[in-house]
Amino acid sequence: MYFRAIGTATPVARYTKAECLEAFQRSDWFARLDARAHFVARSVLQRDNGIEARRLALDSLDEVFAIDPNTLAQRFLATAPALAAQAAERALAGSGLAAGDIGAVIVSTCTGYLCPGLSGYVVERLALRADVLAFDLVGQGCAAALPNLQLAHALLASDSCEHVLSICVEVSSAAMYLDNDPGVLISACLFGDGAGAAILSRQPKPAARCIEWTHSTSLIEPTQRQALKFESRDGMLRNILTRAVPALAATYAQQVLATVLGRAGLCTADVSAWIMHAGGRDVLLALERAFQLKAEDLRYSAAMLREYGNLSSAFVYFVLEAALADEAPGGWWWLSSFGAGFSCHGALLRVS
Repeated sequence: MYFRAIGTATPVARYTKAECLEAFQRSDWFARLDARAHFVARSVLQRDNGIEARRLALDSLDEVFAIDPNTLAQRFLATAPALAAQAAERALAGSGLAAGDIGAVIVSTCTGYLCPGLSGYVVERLALRADVLAFDLVGQGCAAALPNLQLAHALLASDSCEHVLSICVEVSSAAMYLDNDPGVLISACLFGDGAGAAILSRQPKPAARCIEWTHSTSLIEPTQRQALKFESRDGMLRNILTRAVPALAATYAQQVLATVLGRAGLCTADVSAWIMHAGGRDVLLALERAFQLKAEDLRYSAAMLREYGNLSSAFVYFVLEAALADEAPGGWWWLSSFGAGFSCHGALLRVS
């Protein structure tokens, strides 16, 4: 399987963490939450948390504090199809293919639910073939990009199609929930809205940089499910985020890396570019320690986190796009995501 093109999309509105804190302090929610909640929000939004800004599908930050099931569901419906299609259009434009060449489309999300699913909206907006294979994957959280790509790999390997459109789209502003729980508040300060897409093919794009998917593996540990997940409360999604997440991410990411590198007969020093889901600043630091890397090695993940926040499943498409735009050196690249479950996935890419 080869990556022919990457596309990304975000809402236009950019909000800094200082603007987010100011909006929170003037909202009705500020008085509804306790002093500890105020301290947590101020600490996260005033200190160096690795994030400077986020893109949110809001005309004003005041809108984020209208938290009710109908408002959030409408925000997802209005935003997710548009972002998914925009990222897909950009990937398609860079692939050298026409819409009719796409034989399968796979869409992942965890921040909202539509039936019929998002894949149908993408088919409509991009004018894909009526007989395109369409798959909607839900419930995999921040880790979803890799399972999405693994399905694309299986479809291509089975000769079911020649070209697959992979999309991850998250409207975190449509999964907003506030209460006095520190994990809930920290989550509200970390996540942004965005979509990433890739065109995957059985053959590389002619006269272009060759990005080949070679080996991958997954690790799922259900006993750690409570560490990171969504729960349904009051008809809305409430994010459960615990202090164990950075250590879990580093532990499982290291195991996945060791498994795949072992199969390929490689070591960490052979990896020339790291395409990692960030999670947050503390997660990046934990990964750096576990992999025995320098901060510079995770610069693409850190840069995307700083400018966009945690984009959940869409994040690694932004990191891969950044590495390609920077003309990162070829060789072996490591692509990895982790999240709810607790799950972790990794793939070894050969880039030339």
